Amino acid sequence: MGNDKVGGALQRLGVGDDAALVYQALLRLAPASLAAVAEAVGLADGRVASAYEELTDAGLVGPSYGEPEAVAPVPPVAGLKILGRQRAAELDASHVAIVGAFESFRRQRLGTDATGVVEAVTGPDIGPRVRQAWASARKQIRQFDTPPYFPHPDGRGESLTTLRRGVAQRVIYCRASLEHPGNLAANIEPCIAAGETARVLPTLPVKLLIIDDAYALVSLSLHDSEVYGTMLIVQPSALFSALVALFEQTWEQALPFQGSDPRPHRLLPADRRLLGLLSAGVAEEDIAHQLGISRRTLSRRLEALMARLGATTRFQLGAHAERRGWL
Repeated sequence: MGNDKVGGALQRLGVGDDAALVYQALLRLAPASLAAVAEAVGLADGRVASAYEELTDAGLVGPSYGEPEAVAPVPPVAGLKILGRQRAAELDASHVAIVGAFESFRRQRLGTDATGVVEAVTGPDIGPRVRQAWASARKQIRQFDTPPYFPHPDGRGESLTTLRRGVAQRVIYCRASLEHPGNLAANIEPCIAAGETARVLPTLPVKLLIIDDAYALVSLSLHDSEVYGTMLIVQPSALFSALVALFEQTWEQALPFQGSDPRPHRLLPADRRLLGLLSAGVAEEDIAHQLGISRRTLSRRLEALMARLGATTRFQLGAHAERRGWL
């Protein structure tokens, strides 16, 4: 085999240029001293010594027994196996590093250059991806908000920051969102006051977050035990278009959470009590009994309150009453 082929083969195994030159010189001169090798290849003694050490570590050369200070190549089988395993390990490490770098890039540019229509994210990786989604929004966010909530220490802060950046937010809340302890005062009302447009429905089918027209985050975990379930990141596709259509149709059906009517100055004590019993889930027959009125009278009073608020269902009446401080 020619010297060029030997040198190329050594380099592909990870042997450096100087070491490849020294090895080829030893194939011609050995047994020989390192000084003689240095003179033959035209390298300084220090570089030859380093190259020899590299070749020794690779199991390709060693001392020439019986000749002091002389070195020579050794049978390469064992050394080549060692080099092969080292290169395989390095290739595996490189593969992991490159894949990891790309995944990091894809997380940073979520939705813009990622390949594939749907990506699944599970467990503790969900929280960071949700936070990144909020930060990446540029024009609008559309959301179905429903418990359970992922552990997120500053969800309100991110929403307010997004609003301050001029990103429009339309959010549909379900009854469970309003009933979740502390959620109304701590999270929902501050965001509405900052410019969020909110509507309500009794229930929502999924947890949904649509970022601009770039991608959507969908979680099918609607039970507390599944809070660390699976979230799907959906790229522009027929599925993405269906999710956008689902949101827009649901938005049309939902009740505005804060109407344009001014907050009433007075509410009759009897009506306040009626609303309190209704919001607590007390049956209408029992409400009428507690108020000392007939079912017909109760129905008329409920209809009057619903007309006053523009509500069409008992749930909508309760949501408006909660929002306006009637309860």
